[in-house]
Amino acid sequence: MSIDRETYEFYQSEAPFYSFNPAIGPSRHLDAFLDRLTPGARVLELGCGAGRDSARIAQRGFDLDATDGVPAMVAKTKERHGIDARLMRFDQLAANAEYEAVWAHACLLHCPQAELPGVLAAVYRALRPGGLHYASYKLGDGESRDGLGRLHNFPSADWLRDTYRGAQFEWVEEEIFAGKGSDGAERDWIGLTVRRGN
Repeated sequence: MSIDRETYEFYQSEAPFYSFNPAIGPSRHLDAFLDRLTPGARVLELGCGAGRDSARIAQRGFDLDATDGVPAMVAKTKERHGIDARLMRFDQLAANAEYEAVWAHACLLHCPQAELPGVLAAVYRALRPGGLHYASYKLGDGESRDGLGRLHNFPSADWLRDTYRGAQFEWVEEEIFAGKGSDGAERDWIGLTVRRGN
């Protein structure tokens, strides 16, 4: 799997905006997710971007492994927050029962639908038994590009539920909510919290 070129170039060039825009803070779902974890738990963050959630995870005392597939984003996370993020694409995840949690806010939505089952299988393997995974997606009716040219998988809620269950995850909770993307488009999102079984 390679990162979609237009999506990659967008984030590579827009990293300063994501780093310094004061309107972009931690996800509103993050603290509730972290509250489910044991203190000091090992947390993998996929698609850390410029580190807005990374900083909060670290501030709360968790053992963070922040990753992103775009070099400029990794550099901004280090520069802005002093977090030693590392470069890793979704398909390069090869950990085995290493993390209590995998946080993936607004990033797996860029993974092509055909490749998402394999990525979720890798997330499942990376979790320790009982470990939790959070991800959020923009809902829709199939892959397309947004107003900024970025590729999105735009799944239906039912397709996403089936895909997660196919990867053996157990449901914890979900929320469907209205949200506005960076391109200004309003659409429904879904936030999922799931668990690897014991």
